[in-house]
Amino acid sequence: MSEQNQNIDEELGLPLPRRGNKGEVLSPVERIKTASDGLRGTLKESLTSQLTGALYEDDQSLIKFHGMYQQDDRDRREERTAKKLEWLFSYMIRLRLPGGFLTPEQWVALHEVAGKHSTGTIKITTRQTVQLHGILKSHIKPTISDFNLAKLDSIAACGDVNRNVTCSAHPNESEIHEEVFAFADKISVMALPKTRSYYEIWLDEEKLAEKTETEDDPLYQDRYLPRKFKIGIAIPPNNDVDVLTNDVGLIAVIENNKLIGFNIAAGGGLSSTHGNPNTYARLATVLGFVTVEQTLKAVYEVITTQRDYGNRSDRKLARLKYTIDRLTVEGLKEELEKRCGFKLAEIKPYRFTSRKDHYGWKKNHQGKWYFTLFLENGRVLDDELGAMKTALLEIAKTGKANFRFTGNQNVIIADVMEADKPAIEKLVKEFKLDEHTANAGALRKNAIACVAFNTCPLALAEAQRYLPTLIDKIEPLLAKHGLQDDEIILRMTGCPNGCGRSPAAEIGFVGTAYGQYNLHIGGDREGERLNTKYKDNLNEEEILTTLDELFEVYAKERNSGETFGDFSQRKWILN
Repeated sequence: MSEQNQNIDEELGLPLPRRGNKGEVLSPVERIKTASDGLRGTLKESLTSQLTGALYEDDQSLIKFHGMYQQDDRDRREERTAKKLEWLFSYMIRLRLPGGFLTPEQWVALHEVAGKHSTGTIKITTRQTVQLHGILKSHIKPTISDFNLAKLDSIAACGDVNRNVTCSAHPNESEIHEEVFAFADKISVMALPKTRSYYEIWLDEEKLAEKTETEDDPLYQDRYLPRKFKIGIAIPPNNDVDVLTNDVGLIAVIENNKLIGFNIAAGGGLSSTHGNPNTYARLATVLGFVTVEQTLKAVYEVITTQRDYGNRSDRKLARLKYTIDRLTVEGLKEELEKRCGFKLAEIKPYRFTSRKDHYGWKKNHQGKWYFTLFLENGRVLDDELGAMKTALLEIAKTGKANFRFTGNQNVIIADVMEADKPAIEKLVKEFKLDEHTANAGALRKNAIACVAFNTCPLALAEAQRYLPTLIDKIEPLLAKHGLQDDEIILRMTGCPNGCGRSPAAEIGFVGTAYGQYNLHIGGDREGERLNTKYKDNLNEEEILTTLDELFEVYAKERNSGETFGDFSQRKWILN
């Protein structure tokens, strides 16, 4: 704000913008949050307005904190604009599912809600939760109400708060998986906003006449966080959650089959902005080791540090990774230790060897069975490729299996007792889930794409609708060079925000315009090195030509056991 404008505002008696660190003028979203009366805003009035399918402008920011995004059908924008019609607005609702777990009863409820209120497609996300698209404004409250009956909610699944906490999905990762998994829920509960606005707006809970202590929020206060905040928990040697891509990453340390604590990392985040060199993808830095008893306190104080030191002026520079630029890694560690009241111990040794899902049937140490089903880009629906949605509903109806979601957008038919396995296996075979999973190629099984078109307002190019077709054309190139069984990690995002984790892939595609992508190569297979941009603005023909050339050199010159990402880093990035 210029000095002249500030003087005018003072003369008019208008409130001056609050200032953040070092006198920064706060962004408009900061005003919306602090003036929202605990995230209530005018959401009730927005919902009842029949003049538009959209919410009032400020409420479009607040609804994110309730686990929703306002979207529109971008395939129909031009047509509706030409007819002078409002864009076809709808809403995406994302559930809060720490570690990605549903009971069979909850899956049945999810299936019914999807059919009644959304497009019908159930979307498994890269953060082990579920989101439904295409929900009209008049259907938001009924959707939330139906979820509530199934003991499900969408609180803080989006917005400037801690979002869905991820955790290594498969119980076969460790005999103490359940103990590690429990931390996802503990952290999620600890970091929930204290406001009752969700229950008042969507579930008609009566608002208390006066604010009480139950509304006091020592963690978020009235300003919440400068930007979204993500936490992941990994159990080595499998880094299936891409733990270092999170604002806070916890790496389980197990000794003598006992969880003794976690190596704690901070500062991960993959989003950037085309043309803005100040933005970049970053992997978290491992700071030190905390015991089981210290873990929640350490996570809490990383969040408070970001709350107090994060950039509230420029949202593009507001993630924890940029706060670390201000404080330095050592400065962050020093501040964290001061707030915690204890020192972080030396980093305990750990090693990641993969970050993939265990497809097919696996048995854990308790004798329970797990079937990991491949779901391309996490989409659960009935189509020409198979009746996935019907199959999972029939399995859920037996009541004999839970459902666990992976960070790679797949679903595990989980916790099946030995006596119940024949019944579940019969359905798996009847609906050919085993064939579908077995027939998917190695590249396809390790691919991820974000939603992008037609609903994401930030998308510059296609992702989940296009990647399957592109893989159809890449697979013959791999076969040509004898690489069809190589488990290369490929990911695609429709913009540089990184929701499909493309910067953390051996081959990453980042949309720049419709039908055009930057090609990135050189990430590792374990998730401990980001890739590097190799070529700009490629169309499909250029992508296929370039990959054919790269695969040819890789097949001829790689060392024994060398992955595509490691070879690319050595051959083309470092040279």
